[in-house]
Amino acid sequence: MFLQIVTLKIQRITYLSLGTNQGNKLENLQRAIDAIAEEVGSVLSIASIYETASWGFDSDNFYNTCIKVSTYLPPEELIARLLEIEKELGRVRKDSNEYADRLIDLDILLFDDEIIFSKNLIVPHPRMLERKFALAPLAEIANTFIHPIEKKQIGICLKNCSDDSEISIIEEKLTRPVSIAEKYNYIAIEGNIGAGKTTLANMMSDEFNAKIVLERFADNPFLPKFYKDEERYAFPLEMSFLADRYQQLSDDLAQFDLFKNFIVSDYYIFKSLIFAQVTLHNDEYKLYRKMFDLMYKEIVKPDLYVYLYQNTERLLKNIQKRGREYEQDIEAAYLEKIHDGYTNFIKTQQDLNILVIDVSELDFVNNKVDYKTILNQIKDYN
Repeated sequence: MFLQIVTLKIQRITYLSLGTNQGNKLENLQRAIDAIAEEVGSVLSIASIYETASWGFDSDNFYNTCIKVSTYLPPEELIARLLEIEKELGRVRKDSNEYADRLIDLDILLFDDEIIFSKNLIVPHPRMLERKFALAPLAEIANTFIHPIEKKQIGICLKNCSDDSEISIIEEKLTRPVSIAEKYNYIAIEGNIGAGKTTLANMMSDEFNAKIVLERFADNPFLPKFYKDEERYAFPLEMSFLADRYQQLSDDLAQFDLFKNFIVSDYYIFKSLIFAQVTLHNDEYKLYRKMFDLMYKEIVKPDLYVYLYQNTERLLKNIQKRGREYEQDIEAAYLEKIHDGYTNFIKTQQDLNILVIDVSELDFVNNKVDYKTILNQIKDYN
C-alpha cells in the first residue's frame, strides 16, 4: 500500500490599496491590477476609483482604489511581489520617508484576520484608520469585515475616521481580470511526443492549485515492445492505451475534489484515435474505431483543448534530452505522421474549443516570460 501525501496550498484573502498621482492615472491602476492578477492571485472585486488631494504635500490629486485578492502567497512573499510590481511599472522608491508623487503605490491593508509585526511588514496597515482614501474604497468592498485590532467593522471605522479631506468617486471603472481557473473548469493539454505537454500541465497545476490528470504511459508493458516490433505490438498497445485512458479520465473527472475545482490533464482521449490511425492496419483500425466511438460518448469534454506545436527538429532534441531508452529510435517521419493526425483532428472537430500554441521558439520551463506568454494566450482565448 502506498501513502500519497498531498500538499495543499492555502488560499488566503488580502485587501490591497492602490494609489497613483502621476501620468495616466487610470492606466496606472489598471496595469497594476493586471500585474497583480498575473503575479499574486485572483482579483475577486475592485472598488470604485476615489479622487483625493495629495496627503501631506502639495501636488496633483491622487486616484485611489482597493481590491480584494485571493492568493496562495504568504505575507512576506506577497509584499515582496508587490514591491517588484511597483518597480516593473516604473516606480522609483526614495530613501526618504517623506510623502511624494507616486506613479503607483501598492499597500497591504488586511491579510485575512491576521495581525503581523515583522521587519518588512505590519498588517493591518498601521495608518489605514487615519486615511479616508484607504478606508472609503475598502469599505465599499469589505464593509462588514472586522478590523483585527480595532475589533470594529470597516464601515464603522470609516464613520469614525477623523480625516476630513474631500473625497469623490470618478465615473471611470476598472476592469477585473478573469483568471484561467475562473474561466475554465477543465483544460486538456495535448501535443506530439516531446512537445512539453506534461511539463506545462504540471506547471499550471502547481500555479493554480489545480487537480492534475497525467497519462500513465510509463506503466504500459506494451510500449517498450512496440518501439522494438511495431507490427506485432501495435494493436495490443493501442487497445491497452484506450482502455487505460478511458478508465482514468472517467474516474478522475467524475470525482469531486473538495479543494480543487480546476482540472488540467496532459492528454485527451482522442489522442488514442490519432495514434491508432498511424500505427494500425485498416482492418485493425476499423475494429478499434468501434470501441473508441462507444467510449468517446461517455467522456467529459474539456472546456479548452490546447495543442502545443513543436517543430520536428525540436521534438527530436527534447526526446533525446529526456532520455527514455525506448524512445531513442523514434524517427522524424513517425513524429510528422503524428502531427498530421493531430492537424486533421483539429480541422474536423466542431464541438471542441481548440487553441493551437506554437512553442517551437519558447522555453517556458526556464523562461518566465515565455511561460506567461502561454498563460496569457490561454486566458485571453475566446
